[in-house]
Amino acid sequence: MVAATLSLGGFFLALYLWLWKIGIVGEIACGAGTCEFVQTSPYADFLGMPVAFIGVGGYFALFVVSLVGLQPRWIDRREPTVWLAAVAALGVAFTLYLTYLEAAVINAWGRWCLGSAAIIAAIFGAAVVGLRKGGEADGRMGGS
Repeated sequence: MVAATLSLGGFFLALYLWLWKIGIVGEIACGAGTCEFVQTSPYADFLGMPVAFIGVGGYFALFVVSLVGLQPRWIDRREPTVWLAAVAALGVAFTLYLTYLEAAVINAWGRWCLGSAAIIAAIFGAAVVGLRKGGEADGRMGGS
């Protein structure tokens, strides 16, 4: 449930940034941050696609996998958690790359980007905890 909730939050955060990027949302709410500078940098696109749109797709995928794992048919199976951990690990790796760009190349930090980084790290952490708990349960069942 934690991963599903975090994924939904990440989805809406990325959706907001993507809608701003394509001109549907008027002003980006940054406070005193440099979000707009980060979002308009050449690094805000990856392989010709807005990074925020990649985030929309990634968080949507995480949300779907999370919901599948909550279904009665899948709740005792390990596969959804493994998929959640794998997709979240890709998200963490991509986020590390983007965070490096913010720090070393762009020299600016976007608050929304940092928020997304925290969300994807929390999803990955929840997935790892789920994997470890699943492994313990499997061990108890095998020993009975």
